[in-house]
Amino acid sequence: MPEVNAQLRVKRLPASYAKYVMPFILSVLMSAIVSAVATAMSVGAGPSFLVGWPGAWCASWLVAFPTLLVVLSFVRRIMVAIVEPQK
Repeated sequence: MPEVNAQLRVKRLPASYAKYVMPFILSVLMSAIVSAVATAMSVGAGPSFLVGWPGAWCASWLVAFPTLLVVLSFVRRIMVAIVEPQK
């Protein structure tokens, strides 16, 4: 009898997609948080926030994702230069 967990398992992407998936997830989360803070500080936490935030998030994400694709390899090189390798 197959395990229940085996039936619910979702097919995973190949490892070669990691260079796109990580920046995608990071850009979605970071642009959501930053645009929410900026919108709340600009218009307050009322109904205007709910109207303005989705557009601000979309515009922020359209900048954040391609930016991460371009700068992430540079950031990794900087990180390798300043962080001791794990022993």
